[in-house]
Amino acid sequence: MKTERTVGVLGGMGPDATVDFLAKVISLTPAERDQDHIRMLIDHDPKIPSRQNISVADDARVREMLAAMAERLEAGGADFLVMVCNTAHGWLDRARQRVAIPFVSIIDETVRVISVRYPDANNIGILATPACLDTELYQQALERAGLAALPIEDPGRDELMTLIDKVKAGDQSKAVSSAMATIARSLVERGAEAIIAGCTEIPLVLQQAQLTVPLINSTDELARRTVELALGDAPLSGDQRH
Repeated sequence: MKTERTVGVLGGMGPDATVDFLAKVISLTPAERDQDHIRMLIDHDPKIPSRQNISVADDARVREMLAAMAERLEAGGADFLVMVCNTAHGWLDRARQRVAIPFVSIIDETVRVISVRYPDANNIGILATPACLDTELYQQALERAGLAALPIEDPGRDELMTLIDKVKAGDQSKAVSSAMATIARSLVERGAEAIIAGCTEIPLVLQQAQLTVPLINSTDELARRTVELALGDAPLSGDQRH
């Protein structure tokens, strides 16, 4: 008999992306009544300092705030944790040390599906924030999977961050979507055979129909894995990192 699990969600980074993730989890859950849905504990904290151009003081503060969120969720009964922000995974070390339950990494889950779903794709483009690219979260995960990383380069990095900030401010206009698609296509021109939407704001405006190569939505992949683990359809042991 399957044992269902309670998921703890570290959210608020940003708010719209967290809502998008929760909506996807609900949509992906096979439910005919309220009681069929999975139990989620959500710590939605948009007050966590920005991870972009972070100061030493804010760096320590981010690590501590994420650790405190993880501890609260574990104390509340979560069996495993997820975080709806790609970039912030670079600041999870303290949180991982202070809880006994596993984290399910949005980075690893996104990379994991590439070889399964797109076995012919070897050169993988990365759309992500400058901080995410600087910490090489996706580059390292792709290397572990035997895949080549093609991160967005200057001036596209700064342009993409400007667009992400617009999405965070509520601008999901066609103009923002079109500009983001142009940046994504520059990766295709460099040889990308698939592209990772490695920031949870990106899928709010960038769609598969705008590209000629697969767009891998990190929010989608985390939501799918969350449902699978919460429903007891997959084993959960230790930290879900590679």
